[in-house]
Amino acid sequence: MGKENVPAIFYFYDGSNTEALRIEEISQYLRTIFRKSEIKTRQEFVFHHLSYLSSPERRNKTDELAEEFAFIKLRDIEKKDSFSEPLAGEVEYEKRRISNPESKSWGIVYDGFKLRGILAELIPETESNLQYCHISFTNQLFATWDETDKRNHLRASIYGFPSIVSVTGIVEAPAKPREFYLKQRLGIEKITLKKEFAGRFIDYNDPRLTEIMKGYILQAIFYQMGEKVFCDDKNCRLYNAHWQEELIQSQLDSPYEFCPTHRCILKELQGE
Repeated sequence: MGKENVPAIFYFYDGSNTEALRIEEISQYLRTIFRKSEIKTRQEFVFHHLSYLSSPERRNKTDELAEEFAFIKLRDIEKKDSFSEPLAGEVEYEKRRISNPESKSWGIVYDGFKLRGILAELIPETESNLQYCHISFTNQLFATWDETDKRNHLRASIYGFPSIVSVTGIVEAPAKPREFYLKQRLGIEKITLKKEFAGRFIDYNDPRLTEIMKGYILQAIFYQMGEKVFCDDKNCRLYNAHWQEELIQSQLDSPYEFCPTHRCILKELQGE
């Protein structure tokens, strides 16, 4: 792989609805790495792509998408494919969420791969080649099924075309320190534990979120380019963290940004 695989245009879709995520800062960071690519920010993914339709088409597409989103909600996170025909109220909720790009998705977990599939269908043919990289920032929570332990796991990101990165998932998916859960089982209130373990995990509206997100965006880009995505080096931004403390180490506390392997890949991509 080489620099010819670097997308010409990166599109960031801002559906995070949190001031802690500074997308322009992430864009400026990426411009130092992918110097010849354009980086543009758009509104929330679905809202943006529906905005090009006529009013009747938009209403029809919103109805269709609302049904699809309501269906892919996981009814039981402990079971595979726990889908069922949605209730009318669930569909109406999704219609309101689609129509309001500033809405927040509270307490609902979607099937991650099906969610990405729905979004992929919205990308126009003119932007459906690998010269384009679409990355959707969202506050939706999603999970994927793991055949190893036969259960769904919350995810911070799903990579592909497009890639989806969840600000909610970054908080909820990587595990907090083991002692946090041990004390929680003893009945200590969560608000007390958050104070005790402050700094050892990423929380909602965390000022460190933007810096953390840079690593996820790089993983999404490397995935699309077919490069080595996940790293074994816990100090590299490309490390696939499963614990909050690993995430903080790789993105914030590391003495360097990239391991030697990923430094070489980046130099090749930059034509150096």
